[in-house]
Amino acid sequence: MGVMTGEAEETSREGRRRGVRLTLIPLLLAMLPSSLGTTIVATSMPTIAGDLGGVEHLSWAVTSYTLAAAASTPVWGRLGDMYGRKRWLIVAMSVFLTGSALSGLAETMGQLIAARAVQGLGGGGVAVCVMAVIGELIPPRERGKYQGMISSVMVFSMIVGPLVGGTITDGLGWRWAFWINLPLGALALALVARLVRVPSRRREAHIDYVGALLLVVCITSLVLVLTWGGVHYAWHSGAILVLAAVSVTALAGFVLAQSRATEPVLPPWLFRSRNFTLMSVLSFTNGFVMFGAVFYLPLYQQAVNGASAAGSGLLLLPMLGSLVVVSQFSGRFLANTGNYRVLQIGGAAAMLLGALMLARVDTATSRLTVELSMALLGAGMGSLGQNVVTVAQNSVDLQEVGVAAAAITLFRTLGNSVGVALMGTRFNDRVREVMAERTGGAVSLRQTRLDARGLDRLAPGVRAVYEAAVTEGIRDAFLLGSVAAGLAFVTSLLVRQVALRATRGRQS
Repeated sequence: MGVMTGEAEETSREGRRRGVRLTLIPLLLAMLPSSLGTTIVATSMPTIAGDLGGVEHLSWAVTSYTLAAAASTPVWGRLGDMYGRKRWLIVAMSVFLTGSALSGLAETMGQLIAARAVQGLGGGGVAVCVMAVIGELIPPRERGKYQGMISSVMVFSMIVGPLVGGTITDGLGWRWAFWINLPLGALALALVARLVRVPSRRREAHIDYVGALLLVVCITSLVLVLTWGGVHYAWHSGAILVLAAVSVTALAGFVLAQSRATEPVLPPWLFRSRNFTLMSVLSFTNGFVMFGAVFYLPLYQQAVNGASAAGSGLLLLPMLGSLVVVSQFSGRFLANTGNYRVLQIGGAAAMLLGALMLARVDTATSRLTVELSMALLGAGMGSLGQNVVTVAQNSVDLQEVGVAAAAITLFRTLGNSVGVALMGTRFNDRVREVMAERTGGAVSLRQTRLDARGLDRLAPGVRAVYEAAVTEGIRDAFLLGSVAAGLAFVTSLLVRQVALRATRGRQS
């Protein structure tokens, strides 16, 4: 009888594993378009800037996406916890596809920024809903293997995205870098509707709309301060001071609202867990460095190395290839040993070293040195990656894995927004400073197509000055990235090693 019972239990477990694997297929496909939504346009941005407005608006085409994603993720997570995650995953995918279609139709930079915000609204929901579904179906101890697959999809999109985006831009035009998401997304939507099976729920609760609105105001004002300060307005100007005051006031109001709300979008009690708080910091810093690298390294490759849009995507392979390899290794290591602390310390150290090396590049730096720096950076980001989500979800009760995933996604996308804003502001400032110093302000690249073909049409002297200016801008941008990576390393040293749950039940 005992043998039969054991065989029945093993058969049941194998059946559950098959069910999880079947569910993962549409989830992985759902993640692909939203991941491509950020990476596929990275190598298209110089061309887009020339067509729609200029390099000074470049960062906003990325920031609007990440800002909308950051502000909306807690709401998506709470809606999924309350009313069922599959339903809201489908809604989020539909919003993302709408934003993709509108982005490809944009005729001005303002229209593109607005459409990218819609796209980011849906993209943030897709990310948090997928992680929440995995958190509900798979216990933390086994989750490393499966979240390694999710990381691989994200990294695959990082590898393929810049390459495909560059190839599409060179061949079909930059609009198809957005429209390519539509057939992929439609297929994913159909598979999610048919194959994903998660427990349905509906419980009476109230969405904390006040808290969500205050969070949006706080984040938007902060990013505007970081983007406009020292560029469009002096740091001590009235506009910047008012925006800073609005951000601080909204933050204070948000904290107060969360302490009083019945169903807060970001429950304060989550931060009573030391590891959850530290995972939030690691997620923020990882997002800060990652988006800065994905966004600004292609610009460096095109401006300084003369790469085409597609070629600059290929030149990111050392970083993205190491990211996917290390991500897979760390997922399996975590599943086999449960030891996440060593992964986080090693990953933060590698990310810091890679960022410091990129902060020392110049026009004479060899390609091998740049590639080694990028590989270290990618290894660090891959080692942190999804195990941050696993540890955060392990630190909360099962019914809160959705809001925990939303919180970690919030901090990562907030890191994306702040990273692009800060690194972009410093990059643009430094490029303008060097151009003004070396040309006496006589040369403007405002309406120049900043891809390889556009730069080839510049006079040799102007091209050399621009290459030097971009290099200086990249160095300053990655110096800021090094500060974020240093914070990640210090944070990783404070993480406590706690056993991962082996079941899907409540944490003791």
